[in-house]
Amino acid sequence: MSGRAAVERVQTGIRIEKRILKVLKALAEYKDMTLGDLLEGMVLHGFEGKVPFSDDTLQRIATLKELYGLDLSASDAHGLSG
Repeated sequence: MSGRAAVERVQTGIRIEKRILKVLKALAEYKDMTLGDLLEGMVLHGFEGKVPFSDDTLQRIATLKELYGLDLSASDAHGLSG
């Protein structure tokens, strides 16, 4: 698909782990995009089984995780509580 697809966006209230949100916000800022646009892109890539980030971006994410003390990994995803 080329160009911009017309979409209808809605406001939503979600709960998310504090350090994850900090990393996501910093990554969105680094990529010069909104948090919503970043999340939409991640989800659309994930729905197709594609990796959403380049190696350079993954290195930036690792730096941001360290900066914000995010020590969670994918293996923790289904065991979070709180």
